[in-house]
Amino acid sequence: MEQLQSGTNVFFLLMGAILVFAMHGGFAFLEVGTVRHKNQVNALVKIMVDFAVSTTAYFFIGYWIAYGVTFLHSATTLTGAAGTDFLPNGFSLVKFFFLCTFAAAIPAIVSGGIAERANFWPQTLATGLLVGLAYPLIEGAVWNSNFGLQEHLFKGMLGGAFRDFAGSIVVHAFGGWVALGAIRRLGPRAGRYDKGGVMGIPPSSIPWLAMGSWMLCVGWFGFNVMSSQSVTGISGLVAMNSLMAMVGGILAALVIGKNDPGFVHNGALAGLVAVCAGSDIMHPIGAFITGGVAAAIFVWIFELATLKWKIDDVLGVWPLHGLCGLWGGIAAGIFGQQALGGMGDVSFFSQLVGSLMGAGFGLLVGTIVYAIADIALGFRMSDDAQRRGADIAIHNISSNPEEDVRMGRL
Repeated sequence: MEQLQSGTNVFFLLMGAILVFAMHGGFAFLEVGTVRHKNQVNALVKIMVDFAVSTTAYFFIGYWIAYGVTFLHSATTLTGAAGTDFLPNGFSLVKFFFLCTFAAAIPAIVSGGIAERANFWPQTLATGLLVGLAYPLIEGAVWNSNFGLQEHLFKGMLGGAFRDFAGSIVVHAFGGWVALGAIRRLGPRAGRYDKGGVMGIPPSSIPWLAMGSWMLCVGWFGFNVMSSQSVTGISGLVAMNSLMAMVGGILAALVIGKNDPGFVHNGALAGLVAVCAGSDIMHPIGAFITGGVAAAIFVWIFELATLKWKIDDVLGVWPLHGLCGLWGGIAAGIFGQQALGGMGDVSFFSQLVGSLMGAGFGLLVGTIVYAIADIALGFRMSDDAQRRGADIAIHNISSNPEEDVRMGRL
């Protein structure tokens, strides 16, 4: 029975890892549909290479920083032979795979904000620094109780542990605020805000954008539900809350965004981002409200950032992940309370302080890491390269090379 339970847990978590891995295709196609046609290849290559760089950095450095585990052992040891610290049936290995897909989401989030004007190799360098060194610090502090913050600050001073079941703060808020630091360093795309105005840049493909959103929504149920990391810990409440937050986000974005398809498809993601932290303790109605508020935040702040503050965040990753994730961490401290139908055992003040700390740490990291990348390799593409597009300027091929050859463009 123990062997059966162990094998079942391995399979369960492996399915979760595969679902979250598939979300990276969602990140890619969401960006492909949003950027101009001349930057589609670059979007696809960035997400795939970022995943490879993230996995390498996390395997050799990041996972050790977060959890004190190294994989520099024999294969016999890694698969959980008797007398070793690794769990049977290779469970420790699929746990790494699962958490690695979370870590790799950080540069995937950033990618959408810096699209169409970031040089490839500086961005790749930043990915290695983020996933190998910076992200494991917040991951370890929240999910492995590193540095004593959970024990001394949250439990000791603020009334309870900081809860982030599936990463509203650890992944999304952190990644979104890192992206803001990168966007500020990079500046807007050439011509975006010339002569004090705002040049409208329409998306290249609503169907590809929608495909990216659907892939992310489907994978998100692995992101949230499988965060229990065991069959015995699985909760239908997490699935229900994820569903309700998603539809709350869709409906709010539909109304507030005036039926704009980009807002509708991103509204679903806003709701899912926000519910991650408290999906295991909220009542479904609380999750529905959380998702609706998150979508409202996304629509309003995206429009303000683009039109008033002139922040050229191509996919709106700062409001979508940074602000909706921040709201999600705080919302867990509101709708997780028993008085509002939640499971309880959550401190509002811990959630408020922890969420703000996570966002602030993300902005600090993004400012520092992308300054390093800029100084070392030159972060921004030239205006001429932007005019030609990243596909030709960086990869020497377009998304439709046969057509370009036939028309004499290549």
